[in-house]
Amino acid sequence: MFVGRERELGTLQDLWEQEDFQMLVLYGRRRVGKTALLDEFSKDKHVLSFTARQQTSAANLRDFSRAIYRFFGLPETMPAFGLWQDALDFIVRKAQDEPGRRMLFVFDEFPYAAASEQSLPSSLQIAIDHGFKNANVMMVLCGSNEGFMESEVLGYKSPLYGRRTAQLRLMPFDVFDTARMLPFTPPVDVVQYYATFGGTPYYLRQIRSGMTYEDNVLRLLFDTNGLLYEEPLMLLRQELRDITTYNSVMGAVGAGATKQNKIADGAGLASSSGVSKYLSVLSDLGLLERDVPFGENPTHTRKGLWRIKDPFFSFWYRFVGPNADRIERGDGDLAARADVFGPALDTYVGQQFESVCEQWMIRANRRNELPFRATSFGKWWGSDPRARQQADIDAIAAAPRTGDILLGECKWKSNLDIAQTTATLRARADLVPGYDNRYFALFVKTDELAEAARARGESDLTVLSAAEMLRETRPAVS
Repeated sequence: MFVGRERELGTLQDLWEQEDFQMLVLYGRRRVGKTALLDEFSKDKHVLSFTARQQTSAANLRDFSRAIYRFFGLPETMPAFGLWQDALDFIVRKAQDEPGRRMLFVFDEFPYAAASEQSLPSSLQIAIDHGFKNANVMMVLCGSNEGFMESEVLGYKSPLYGRRTAQLRLMPFDVFDTARMLPFTPPVDVVQYYATFGGTPYYLRQIRSGMTYEDNVLRLLFDTNGLLYEEPLMLLRQELRDITTYNSVMGAVGAGATKQNKIADGAGLASSSGVSKYLSVLSDLGLLERDVPFGENPTHTRKGLWRIKDPFFSFWYRFVGPNADRIERGDGDLAARADVFGPALDTYVGQQFESVCEQWMIRANRRNELPFRATSFGKWWGSDPRARQQADIDAIAAAPRTGDILLGECKWKSNLDIAQTTATLRARADLVPGYDNRYFALFVKTDELAEAARARGESDLTVLSAAEMLRETRPAVS
């Protein structure tokens, strides 16, 4: 089942409709859906597709030769090309023989081939400069090793630098496209699944419709045979040579450390300065991010807090990794029922629910459904001088130029004192200065709480339940 990726397909189609050579660099971490996207796009195209493997250069070139022969209707038993340059030049000549027919050339998992043949990027550069650029070809170089793609394909030291005409880093789904992959699941459970597995399509496809949330989590994560049990470590090994310290840094953040010195302590590093490199690399990989309070300058503020960006990795390092010993000895179900299912899970999902609410605001803003057109989003935390305590505002959308701001509270609870919650939110409005036109939003778990909040008749308060946020993206579920 293919869902979502409308914008990415639009980008691909725009490149396809050009009448000259186009080269797209498509990358993103493993399992995120790159190959599925290309398969969907390629359905009605004249496409030469090859996927490299982790094998010798000679073996990859042999397989590439067979793919070329098959595509051009030649016997696959013909001898393999002796050089990558020969194979690429052959494609160029054939493409130039049919200038009126556009060809799509997909080279998937390019890093695997380039790792075993260091001259391949240079050979491809020569083929582009002396052939492909004058052919009716759209080329896609695709890879899961993000570090390699950014340095060896996109980097200015790469022979391929300057040859691309577009690049696309494929990201996991947001909660709304996640919901489209789980049409059998009630909205409240969709939020819980998203908080656990994130928006990576491959992970979501492992969820069985006939099983409960708890059973799916136990099967996939709390069993040594579970398909996703070792997934975070496998991804780190793909990107990094020695994952030991990186894994410790992720573990420290997953356990609740948010400041650099605390992360260093939790990871067993001697100083906070020593952790900077690891935080930077993990941030570049899209696994960590540094949040700053809304309105603060990220470069200058010292109020930034580190967090795990992807919900799946956040869940794994919060619940799975710390229980690895128990899981390895076969007590994963006991560990999950003791440490995960219950209040700890509700607290964790509540934290992820704030991200869900921000995603809703971003989508609503695109549809012009907010009270104004917002240009900035985020959350705020800091000191409330009047209350003499720390405070936070869960979700914010704002238009600094017009002085409009929407302040949101996100509550993942089945019971809630609505009057007190909205009063507290309104009392904190002055904590974000510079905005004269204020609006408020309350995001809640259940339809019943949403109805109760709307019954209070606060005209400047937008109220939405989880189901109401997700309803437009998926069929109704009884």
